[in-house]
Amino acid sequence: MPSINTPDMTTDVLIIGAGLAGLTVALSLPEHLRITILSKGPLHECASAWAQGGIAAVLDENDELEAHVQDTLVAGAGLCDETAVRRILAQGPQAIAWLQEHGVHFDTEAEGRLHLTREGGHSARRIAHVADHTGQAVHQSLLQACASRRHITLQACSPATELLLDGQRRCAGASVRHADGRPQRLLASHTVLATGGMGQIYASTTNPGSATGDGIALAWRAGCLVRDLEFMQFHPTALHIAGQALGLVSEALRGEGATLHLPGADGKPGERFMLRHDERAELAPRDIVARAIDSEMRAHQLPHVLLDISHRSRDWLEQHFPGVMALCAAHGIDIASQAIPVAPCAHYACGGVQANTDGSTGVAGLYAVGEVARTGLHGANRLASNSLLECVVMGRATALRIATQPLLKHSSIHSTYRNQGKGLNHKTLPEMQEALQRLMQTHVGIVRSNHSLIAAAKQLVLWRAQWRGADTALRNQLTLCSLMVDAALQRHNSVGAHCNLDWPPLEAAIA
Repeated sequence: MPSINTPDMTTDVLIIGAGLAGLTVALSLPEHLRITILSKGPLHECASAWAQGGIAAVLDENDELEAHVQDTLVAGAGLCDETAVRRILAQGPQAIAWLQEHGVHFDTEAEGRLHLTREGGHSARRIAHVADHTGQAVHQSLLQACASRRHITLQACSPATELLLDGQRRCAGASVRHADGRPQRLLASHTVLATGGMGQIYASTTNPGSATGDGIALAWRAGCLVRDLEFMQFHPTALHIAGQALGLVSEALRGEGATLHLPGADGKPGERFMLRHDERAELAPRDIVARAIDSEMRAHQLPHVLLDISHRSRDWLEQHFPGVMALCAAHGIDIASQAIPVAPCAHYACGGVQANTDGSTGVAGLYAVGEVARTGLHGANRLASNSLLECVVMGRATALRIATQPLLKHSSIHSTYRNQGKGLNHKTLPEMQEALQRLMQTHVGIVRSNHSLIAAAKQLVLWRAQWRGADTALRNQLTLCSLMVDAALQRHNSVGAHCNLDWPPLEAAIA
């Protein structure tokens, strides 16, 4: 067994998470600070690296900030914080320029201007991208930049198991479990949560295996407020074969003219159905498109619908969507001549730890950035490609805030968690996690009801009592699922990504 007396380590800034938000914070901090970045798994494994579409910013002379703001507010279904929206979106051009300075080569037109694409909910072309693997290109560039800085230490496969507080209830760092199983306290003047999302609490998701919502659970136990957890965005188009989600099919395809169809009798594209659901058709916000697909699948008892972009030439597709082409080809689908079988799956958490646009939270010394944070930018439903922008803008603002704060020494440091249960048989751990994922997929999915939410709440109470000795990941998932179900039960209307069949749409409730 690892020794519990492993000496404490100290650092000036501890960043928990090695995605775009965390790396941006690290690269934006002054170089005299000692920075430690923890990654739960391998350094390359994060949702940022899996992002396909791009980064939204007003960069075209025919576009304007106000249009981007209004598109975001509309997509957020009236529940955005408009001040936060304006503050973050206004920094779009600067964020793109900062990424370019750090080695990101966005696609350009022949004359050298950035090639901008369009996605659902946007009224103009404003998505800067690197083909259809923007996240991977951005993450690789910033990870390389961090690895080259002597004042930045990167630690892979070292999940944080709890946050530490001092005698003044200020965050003092975190307890860490290293790859060799050795526990250690890592003390810091400033601690940044950049742990990403929580898609892995669902059976079908686009998220990497590390996205279990740890940051939200850790922050909640430390005393932070959490908000809007009921707004889990389901991406409309994940590749679905034999009932399994096999990868994301970028929304940018619909921005470039791909259409959604019911399968015909011969298996080829049949009726195009989105115009029956929304006048914006395939370019409606994600929550609308995802629910439209879900309703068609239920009505016609289909395992998937079809996304067709075969009207584009093979050369054009290879230039703009090489990643999607490769993904589909690996499963026997040639998108230049065949439609893609797609269905919605869990994708992005619009809510999270309540944070300001500079990352500050209700616990002194603790910051939250990126998907783990709830700034109010996304409201009830995220507008496509605003998330990577938020990571960069918030990361830079958080670094600026930290740089103005003094370095502190902590005293009377204590844990934020007491495990009072007996250890569980780890052979059954995967079975428990799968049971939890099935519960959430069935009862707290793209469409909910009071009955399904109450059933989920009752089961979670039983499991939390039975699994008190669960390991960190499962414990965090149980906490997070309970918080999400509670939030969903407390919202007495349907709005954005939260659709409860027993409550009216927000507009009807207000009227």
